[in-house]
Amino acid sequence: MARPRTPLLSRERIVAAALRLIDDEGLDALSTRRLATELSVSGPSLYNHFATKDELLDAVVDSVIGEVDLSMFGGAGAPAADATPWAQALRDWARSYRAALAAHPNIVPVLAQGPGRRPNALRLADAVFGHLVEAGWPRGQATRIGALMRYFVTGSALASFAAGFPADAQVYDAADYPHLGEAHRLAGHRGTVDEGAFETGLEALLDGLALRYSRLPERC
Repeated sequence: MARPRTPLLSRERIVAAALRLIDDEGLDALSTRRLATELSVSGPSLYNHFATKDELLDAVVDSVIGEVDLSMFGGAGAPAADATPWAQALRDWARSYRAALAAHPNIVPVLAQGPGRRPNALRLADAVFGHLVEAGWPRGQATRIGALMRYFVTGSALASFAAGFPADAQVYDAADYPHLGEAHRLAGHRGTVDEGAFETGLEALLDGLALRYSRLPERC
């Protein structure tokens, strides 16, 4: 029997193609017709795997979340002696989380809506919350810390601060913007500025959380 000219269609192949399309051209480029063309299949064949575009987007988002390292949180029932201290775990996780989002910035607006029913996103939420509770944080505060970290990381990945400043020095008239005489240089230092801002914010958050942690009632 002759072999098929194209690989068999699967959820994984569809998700990978959709993510490539979003990475290259943005969310608006994703449509059933365009995706079918990219995969060299008929449009209706996609519905055998995903009933709606929203279902497909959820799978794409979850595939990105699946790139985030959760190893620093150990697993349920892991020995306390083997656990990464909560502050270092949050630091390592936040960096991995941001790296995954930075690799796929066009999908961040959908991801920011919350975990929904996405398995990888729910595993992430479970790992963060469980680690904080096991470290002695009250459940309510652990929930808020998880939310805070997600807001911070997704916000940092939504856009570049440095790239938002035009490289035209004439935009920054000293009479109107006396403190922005060097702002036209920011876009040329995008990586340094944005990465530095993320690291500064991350350390400030963790310092503040460490102070709150020191004020918790004594843990058994």
